Amino acid sequence: MKRNVLITGACGGIGRVLCQRFIAAGDFVYAQDINREQLTELVAEFNASARVCAAVVADLTDASSFNSALAKVVAQHGTVDVLVANAGAAQALTLKSTTEDSWKQDMDLNLNGTFHSVEAVRAAMQAKGKGNIVIIGSVNGLSSFGHPAYSVAKAGLISYTKALAMEFGKFGIRANIVCPGTVKTQAWQARVDKNPQVFEELKKWYPLGDFATPNDIADAVLFLASDAARVITGVVLPVDGGLMAGNRVFAAELTQDDI
Repeated sequence: MKRNVLITGACGGIGRVLCQRFIAAGDFVYAQDINREQLTELVAEFNASARVCAAVVADLTDASSFNSALAKVVAQHGTVDVLVANAGAAQALTLKSTTEDSWKQDMDLNLNGTFHSVEAVRAAMQAKGKGNIVIIGSVNGLSSFGHPAYSVAKAGLISYTKALAMEFGKFGIRANIVCPGTVKTQAWQARVDKNPQVFEELKKWYPLGDFATPNDIADAVLFLASDAARVITGVVLPVDGGLMAGNRVFAAELTQDDI
């Protein structure tokens, strides 16, 4: 069944693939991003052969601006059935390099921006008696891996997701959060430029010895947004190559055995 799917952060590495996959599944996508030029190109690419996507050019940290931009698309194509709150970014790498401004930026986009996107669609979902919210979190919200302000925001999203599931389940609204580990996207380019071996060096920390791709994240999101997951809500799902299962390197050193 064709659904209207709002995907925030559509121009990012994961966002672009999410748009592609939902369109391939037969859904109509509302693609949100702050970058007008990139979003215009993205939507034009998707609409090359058929009208399957509409642009929502807006800053998620500005609720009024975002609501206004989304309302114009909703007026043309209908209310949102599925929200994938994907938009996010990280600023300072460590606490010592974190400033008041960088802290605020991480909270405004990752935490407040997600809240704004949910609030923009929640009332219509309640009125219909059904709705689906999938939030893109991070393993950073489950442990400490650097980017502390970003991590705090992502940890907040876990609690927020559970609150959504608990309070709005009676309206037929499901809410789940996917927590990726390392994902090979352009967001890693600065680190690759600094150390071309960064991915190879990181593999030892992952039990599967491999990282997720944007398609792996999309697989998890599409499942949670589908009827196959109709009684799954409030779930925190790491998609992380086993990173959160345990520290194999530490365990080997601790036991002095081959693990």
